[in-house]
Amino acid sequence: MTIEFDNNLPIYIQIMNYIKGEIVAGKLKPGDKILSVRELASELQINPNTVQRTFQELEREEIVETRRGMGRYVTSNEGTILTIKKEMAKDVLDRFIRGMQDLGFQGEDILAAVAENIRNKDGE
Repeated sequence: MTIEFDNNLPIYIQIMNYIKGEIVAGKLKPGDKILSVRELASELQINPNTVQRTFQELEREEIVETRRGMGRYVTSNEGTILTIKKEMAKDVLDRFIRGMQDLGFQGEDILAAVAENIRNKDGE
């Protein structure tokens, strides 16, 4: 696992976003066991307390669950995973729309640009 950390965002949030992305992309499936605090801290070369904070937040959001004596697992709740996916998609779209507006595009122009790009991708 490789994460390029951004100095403008707390590391635990970046790790949370990475894990959420892995779940949404299907790389981590419902019920999959995730790395331990020590394993993840070692792999990312960060403080175990940071990983512990990440896991606490993921548990609070009910994205991972702890099974006593067995470790942490991705939630089996498909509704939770779908909610994460929708939230992440909204964030991506919001950034895209802001970027397009910064370039001078508005509503219908943005839609037309997206439609054209999709048509070009489908034709490849």
